[in-house]
Amino acid sequence: MNRQHAHDPSGRRAWLGLLVLLGPVLLVSMDGSILFLAMPRINQALTPTADQALWILDAYGFAVGSLLIAFGSIGDRHGRLRLLLAGAAVFGAGSVGAAFAPTAELLIACRVLMGVAGATLLPSALAVLSELFPDPRRRARAIGVFAAAFAAGFALGPVVGGVLLQRYWWGSVFLINLPVIAGFLVAAPGLLREVRATRPGRVDAASVVLSAGGLVLTIYGVKHAAADGVSAGAVAAALTGAGLLARFARRQRLLDHPFVEFALFRDRVFAIAIVTGLLPLAAWSAAAYLAGVYLQSVRGLTVLQAAVLALPGATMLTLMCVVTPVLVDRIGRRNALVLCHFSIAAGLSLLLLTTSTGGAGWYVASTTIAGVGYGISFSVVADTAVAAVPPHRAGSAGAIAETSNELGNALGIALLGSLAALVFRVQGPELAPTLDETLQLQGLPGLAAAEAKAAFVTGLHVTAAVAGLLHAALGVVALRLLPRDRKRTMSGRPVSG
Repeated sequence: MNRQHAHDPSGRRAWLGLLVLLGPVLLVSMDGSILFLAMPRINQALTPTADQALWILDAYGFAVGSLLIAFGSIGDRHGRLRLLLAGAAVFGAGSVGAAFAPTAELLIACRVLMGVAGATLLPSALAVLSELFPDPRRRARAIGVFAAAFAAGFALGPVVGGVLLQRYWWGSVFLINLPVIAGFLVAAPGLLREVRATRPGRVDAASVVLSAGGLVLTIYGVKHAAADGVSAGAVAAALTGAGLLARFARRQRLLDHPFVEFALFRDRVFAIAIVTGLLPLAAWSAAAYLAGVYLQSVRGLTVLQAAVLALPGATMLTLMCVVTPVLVDRIGRRNALVLCHFSIAAGLSLLLLTTSTGGAGWYVASTTIAGVGYGISFSVVADTAVAAVPPHRAGSAGAIAETSNELGNALGIALLGSLAALVFRVQGPELAPTLDETLQLQGLPGLAAAEAKAAFVTGLHVTAAVAGLLHAALGVVALRLLPRDRKRTMSGRPVSG
């Protein structure tokens, strides 16, 4: 047990420590979505190519997702607080660089730097939280708050971005990070103490290279095959990445202190929960990005009006993260996972009722209903990952959970977003590759503009339908394969329920 627990029986220091941790966690998740409403302004200021615009959105998520596993293990061995402080400082520096980037290339580079720093923060923060709360019940509540902050960052990113862009230039969406980072760097050394694994071992450099390189190349290949069509380069990148990941998996079985405990995936609850961390984020990120374009470019709303319409869904998502531990106690983990996927499927289905001339109300209803499932997914995945492993592997387990979230966020835009773009290219007026580029053409006839907007809405519908069907299928899988939770009678004896 950490010494701070023995001298803090009331838990006050632990809760203050959690409050300090929530700042950088909120920022890391928020920066994964804050550009959804800012991209039109960035396109006007930096004039990136279509491919560069995608990388501005995706580079951050790819960097975080590809390095979470490695940094989770490094934090276990060399100190989680040390990694947290270093990562926060680099995150702040990357934010300043991104805010004042004069070119698209430099903005992409700064986003990568922020992603690398973000990868140091998430698994270490979750591991430190586990050390702060050794009691399982308190830890479950703390993880619920942690998950709520993480989810709130994703959900409120577009809202915060919209409010800032209403008054300031596009770089303000990055400068908002600085006060939070400064507060964390000042308060963390006094409230948090260094924690390491009891048997740290050595950091396996080969595993770092294999995991990071494999994830980056695989995602890169899949993304470009989906967005630009199958090519020799995309196939080669994906196959090379898959080969590196296979070598990484084999190597973990030979290490005394592996980066990833693959044996955890033999547990059906854990495995389905991790998939639950990936698929909802893929659906949410794609729907949020496409809805931002729909509300502004199709319906003609201002960025602030679009941000206000996103508030009900963001509120529901955050609320569900807080109450999910109580919900799980009442209905069980199995039923919570089933509810998660069916509510997301139901919410996404409401997007099919949107049109190029109406449907903002259906969008609000969609995000509110789906927000129930999104909130459950955040909380259940994090709690399952940490509770399933010994405390000294908390960093790596947390990294698996957060990696599923970040990869889901990146893949949602790369794959589901590319599906919507493909539908637009097939059904649109074939004047430009995207809706915004089409609408900016000089002398565009009204009929062509209407055709372009209708094609975009069709792409939104196809994407929502595909994501909804995937969630419905996973809900059926969870219903059929997951064991019923064991409840307790008044006498304390467990019975099947």
